[in-house]
Amino acid sequence: MESVEIWVRRCAARMDEASLYFGHGTDNAWDEAAWLVLHVLDRDPTAPFSAWDRAVTDAEGVAITDLLTRRIETRQPLAYLLGSAWFCGLRFTVTPDVLVPRSPMAELILDGFQPWVGEHGARRALDLCTGSGCIAVAMAHWLPELSVDAADISAVALDIAARNVRMHGLEQRVRLHRSDLFDALAGERYDLVVSNPPYVPASRVTTLPEEYRAEPVLGLASGDDGLDLPLRLLREAPDFLAPGGVLFCEVGESESRLQNLLQAVPFTWLEFEQGGSGVFTIDRKQLEAARPHVDAALEKRGHVV
Repeated sequence: MESVEIWVRRCAARMDEASLYFGHGTDNAWDEAAWLVLHVLDRDPTAPFSAWDRAVTDAEGVAITDLLTRRIETRQPLAYLLGSAWFCGLRFTVTPDVLVPRSPMAELILDGFQPWVGEHGARRALDLCTGSGCIAVAMAHWLPELSVDAADISAVALDIAARNVRMHGLEQRVRLHRSDLFDALAGERYDLVVSNPPYVPASRVTTLPEEYRAEPVLGLASGDDGLDLPLRLLREAPDFLAPGGVLFCEVGESESRLQNLLQAVPFTWLEFEQGGSGVFTIDRKQLEAARPHVDAALEKRGHVV
């Protein structure tokens, strides 16, 4: 029988030969191969592991080979094949009905959103476009002072989010809402709004690697330039933020397009020690001052209401 290390090396080599695309929890073949092998061995891939010389049994070898073959042949993200993914040190159930958790906002959550939320922190938070619920659950888990609402337009995604809320025992602290952005949240006010909305130009979705095209288009595409949903969010957010409230929003590859479109808006673009980009923060007062610029941008795209 061969060791864990040999199996990981073998899997990584085959992944590279097959030109797989990584970006759903890993960014290279070695890390993805390790995740795959450790999953079969029933080990937490986020925990330290040193038993690289441990022998892989024949049955485990068959399971690893089968999973690797499915990853190569289907080009599905590994998380979908496993039915789970890791975010912010926590395990989440995922299906092709939700995006695979991978936001750099994990770093913000673990840092308590400091220094932007102030020394007294936040009490009420909203995760908008919650998908699997990973951000909402992670906020509630790591920031026990928070009461968290989570909203999504997709009923199927909210079913997955509900499973994740229950898995982590947070039913009393995370409320789920079916809502098109803020539409079903009238009267609510939050100290902290966090959102990872769709931000990919619709025409680019069909050119994405197969692994990304396996994800729901509803969670990716946002108009011709990727900014339809982010602009709506910017216009509506100040009405749902408490005084002193702060918005954190991820727009990924649309960062430069948003900045160029709204040059007068004082976005603070964040840097991450663990990698990632395209996330800005802006407070309620700044959003209110920016509203005329956002409205002017929206008026030019009459299809956005």
